[in-house]
Amino acid sequence: MRAEGNEAQMSDPERTTNYCAAMEAKLVEYLDGRAKPIERRAIEEHLAGCSACRNRAEDFRAVLGALDDLPMISPSPAFDASLRARIAAEPARRGLWGWLPSPRLAFAVTALVAMSIWMASMPRITTNDPAMSGVAGEADFRMIRDLPVLENYEVLSTFDALSELPAPPTAAVPGEVTNETRE
Repeated sequence: MRAEGNEAQMSDPERTTNYCAAMEAKLVEYLDGRAKPIERRAIEEHLAGCSACRNRAEDFRAVLGALDDLPMISPSPAFDASLRARIAAEPARRGLWGWLPSPRLAFAVTALVAMSIWMASMPRITTNDPAMSGVAGEADFRMIRDLPVLENYEVLSTFDALSELPAPPTAAVPGEVTNETRE
């Protein structure tokens, strides 16, 4: 970050506050000497232009100096053994997936369920479907049941004697006397 960028950021209080909060997160790394050279330059430029962050850095330096002055406390020789014993005495926590023997099995079961759901949602395309043959069999049975009617139709449609019959009588005119009406 250049000094010009800092001046532009100083004009907008909200942006400055967000930028200073981000710098504060990097400040501890900078003070410990763990910051990368690029980050180190950016932090130094920001500290040169921001008095609030400079004061915060001085406070961190004072706290780190006080911590450095404290003597190092070493754990007792029995500490490791007692800690391991306490950890071993704790009951094993079983999580949600604790009943599964391995993560591979959990993945396999999940994949199987997903594949089953996917296959069930696919449209069914069959050529030799037994259900369709049952429907076709039903239609064949109905046709066999209606076979005598079809045979009679065939006989009647090709019966030449019917074509030689006289035409049906025409409708009678009102007031006309016919043989049928005299009786």
